[in-house]
Parts: sequence; C-alpha cells; structure tokens
Amino acid sequence: MRILNVHNRHIGAGGTEMMFEAITRLLRSRGQEVISFEKDNRDLQTVWQKVNAFGSAVYSPSARREFARLLEAEKPDLVHAHNLYPQLSVSVLDACREVGMPVVLHVHDYKITCPTAQHIRNGRVCTECTGGKEHWCAIHNCRGSLPMSVAYALRNAFARASGKIHDAVSLYIGCSSFVRDLIVSNGYPAERAIAIPNFFDLPPFSGRSSDGEYVAYIGRISPEKGLDVLLEAAQQTRLPVRIAGDPTFMPGIEQRAPANVTFVGKLNRAATDAFLERARMLVVPSVWWEAFGLVGVEAMSRELPVIASNMGGLPEVVDDGITGLLTPPNDAAALGAAMRRLWDDRALARRMGLAGREKAERLYTPNAYYQSLMRAYGRVAGHATRPMPRAEGRAVA
Repeated sequence: MRILNVHNRHIGAGGTEMMFEAITRLLRSRGQEVISFEKDNRDLQTVWQKVNAFGSAVYSPSARREFARLLEAEKPDLVHAHNLYPQLSVSVLDACREVGMPVVLHVHDYKITCPTAQHIRNGRVCTECTGGKEHWCAIHNCRGSLPMSVAYALRNAFARASGKIHDAVSLYIGCSSFVRDLIVSNGYPAERAIAIPNFFDLPPFSGRSSDGEYVAYIGRISPEKGLDVLLEAAQQTRLPVRIAGDPTFMPGIEQRAPANVTFVGKLNRAATDAFLERARMLVVPSVWWEAFGLVGVEAMSRELPVIASNMGGLPEVVDDGITGLLTPPNDAAALGAAMRRLWDDRALARRMGLAGREKAERLYTPNAYYQSLMRAYGRVAGHATRPMPRAEGRAVA
C-alpha cells in the first residue's frame, strides 16, 4: 500500500509527534510504502512567518497547491492526516476531494472539538466552544494572547461552518473510545469513526526483582497534568516521589515541593528506562481529559501498577483494582490514599504490575496496532470521497 502521511509538527514534541513517528516506522517496517508531507512550527522564526501562519491556519491556498502537486506526482492509495495546523489547515483536504482521494484523519487530541485542543480552562474541563461557540476561545483569551486566541477561534469556526473536515474525511481514528465518542457527540458521523488505542514497543518481560524505591511521575510538567495535586498528596503521605520532566512551564514548582519530592529533569530513552525500573508505581494525576495515556502503557509494560485520574481515556488503560487504581481528579486525599495503599501492600502492587503487563501484551503491541490500522485502511482504500450529509440539528464542532 502507498500511504501519504500528513503532519504539521508542534514546537514541543509531545504524544502526537511520538505516535506520528511510531506509526510511520511501523508501517515501513511491515513493507508499506510511506511518503511524508510535513511542516514544522519550529520553522516559523520571523514575525511575518508567524503572522502568515494565522491566515494559513484558517485556509492556505499555497498548501493546497503544493499538496495537489504531491498527490499528482505520488498517486497514493490514501492520505493519513495527523495534525493540520497551522501551516496546512483544511486546505489539503480540498486537494484530496478534488481527486477523490480517501482521507484517514487521526484524532490524537481535541483540535476538532476545542480550539486549544485540550478542553481545559483555569484548571477545569471546559466545553464552552462546542456546538458552534468557538468565539468563547477569544472571549476567554484561552491562549493567553488575544491575537492567537482569535486565530484559533477563527480556525475552528471555519472548519466547522465550511464542513470541510466533516465532508472530506473517509474515516476518523480516535486514539481511544473516549475520543471517538466525543467527536461523534459533536456531530461527526458515527459510521465513520473508530478507535484504535495507541501502542508501545514493549521491552522484554523482566519479572521485577525489586519492589521499587519511589512513586514516579514522568511526562509534561504543566498545570493540566495535575502536578499540584501530586505535590499535595506527597505532602500528606511523606512517600518518596520523583518527577521526571521539564519544569519550564510551571515556574517555581520545584521550590514549593515538599522535601520528599525530587525533580530529576527531562530524561532520554535510556534514563527513562532506568527511572521506571527503580519505581514502585506510576501516577498519572491529570485534571484534564487525557486522550489516551501512553505513559500508563509504558509503565504497565515494565510491570508497574498505575494510579490514574478517572477521566478521559485513562480508564480505558487502567483497570481499577486490576492493573492499578483510579482516583477522582483534583482529589489529593484520594490520590495519597491510593499511593499509600500500593506502597504498603507490596504483594498487591506486584499483582497489579503483572496484570498490567499481560494487558499491554494483549492490546498495546505494535502487531496489534498494525492489524487494526490495516483493517481501517482496508475500509477506505480505493473508495473515492464524496459529500456526506450533515447530521440534522447537530453542530459540527
């Protein structure tokens, strides 16, 4: 199969970038031919380039022309789109429609239902922009910059009102059932929406010989990740907690952390492996709708129990009482109690860790993902796109 991957890279490499690269590697390793069409937001250096990106996020005639030429030259079987903003936008979907090219849109985050892609404001879940009310992004200045907030609102409003995402996409792939259900509830057609959970290249089974030395957190250090909740739980329990990640986006967090919390910085692959190997459990205390929670799978692959917030896609990864524990978001007391329970009951922590490994081997391997993706491609390859009816009485967000 000849697949044209489309992606606009974010400045900070996050889960979307990780999965885009992992999917590309996986397809090529299985003999599929993958062509990549990419833009990188790190290339937006000058003021003019950044201003121009505001307009291209709504619609980019130049991106449409460039992509149309690539479609003509490469003649792929289908287009697999990941992130389109801000340099590509829905303009590339028009190029696909012109030639009847099937499009798979991978929904890694919430860009098509929330201008900021996170559904969070002031530390709480927010859905004010859904149902055709993107103007709230500008009114609340959700990006912390009024021009950027206006641009984000306009981008989503145009995509919704024009119907370009709704009409041009042959199949939506949510990274969790939660994401799939969310986009369907916002007016996207259920018959064209599926869920394929993310995957991880599992390390060999180790049969952990150590109980672990600390409670671990690894990932982005930012307010929506629930770090303040974790610090409060650490204060209450006095358990040793180690936090891996770049604290740049939460200035002062290291200074206000209790003495039993250690920040170890951003880790490379080898250091991450060692960090998780010495942990007793992993915590994912997010206060927003995590689209999936790949870090939980990574911990489970190393036979670690996972404590996670009971929201978003996390309950699909963590089976409460089996592979870990689920706690209410923004509840430091509940998080602390779960941490203390697994710390004190080493046998329970080991059982949950082994159950997590079994689940990872069953559901989250590259082979399982590849088979699901091939089935998804098979649904659309060779089928030209055509206008689809809008859902009556439902706003396409």
